[in-house]
Amino acid sequence: MQSLFINQITMGFKKILILFFIILCFHFYGNGQNVDINILQPINQSETTFKNNFLKATAQSVTIFNIVAPASLLTAGVIRHDKQLQKNAAYMIGGFVVSSIVTQSMKRIIKRDRPYVTYPYIVKRDVGGSYSFPSGHTSAAFCTATSLSLLFPKWYVIAPSYLYAATVGYARMYQGVHYPSDVLVGALVGAGSAWLSYKVEKWMDKKNKQNKKQSPSLL
Repeated sequence: MQSLFINQITMGFKKILILFFIILCFHFYGNGQNVDINILQPINQSETTFKNNFLKATAQSVTIFNIVAPASLLTAGVIRHDKQLQKNAAYMIGGFVVSSIVTQSMKRIIKRDRPYVTYPYIVKRDVGGSYSFPSGHTSAAFCTATSLSLLFPKWYVIAPSYLYAATVGYARMYQGVHYPSDVLVGALVGAGSAWLSYKVEKWMDKKNKQNKKQSPSLL
């Protein structure tokens, strides 16, 4: 069952990569900017008090989410003397580091202004940091959600993890600090970084096992 879940996630990731390149080509060579703002405007301007409070709290919780998840695994691994849990925590941290590097590099290369800068009618409900593309909050949320889904491929882990990550992406659009394409590409970067880190961890485990089998016995 676990391998089935992982295979499904892997196939989904490959499809997402194709979609990623299609989106980039459409955005930079097509009419992507108009589509972006047309989708963003009704999301941003459908204001309610509940959305203001709930989505602000959701966006602000990303940092805690990305710290608590690997920290919990690491703590459990240390208490139980479980090396695998400790490796899983390290893998999650590695995926987040890769995601952050890729996200920040893309921001500095593409240098896309925030929606509220380009379009004065977009309501700004949060402080936007550097450039807009891609969304760092969404990248971080999807990175941890994908890591948890790969490590614990159960519906009660996958569903709430991705629901939370998707809500973070929606929150960043509602707050007027990101376009839909920022959020989508951020999700792809985060999920891709987690998947890559997971594959690297599995490859390293396989190599270590092979080396132990090939090593001559000292007895």
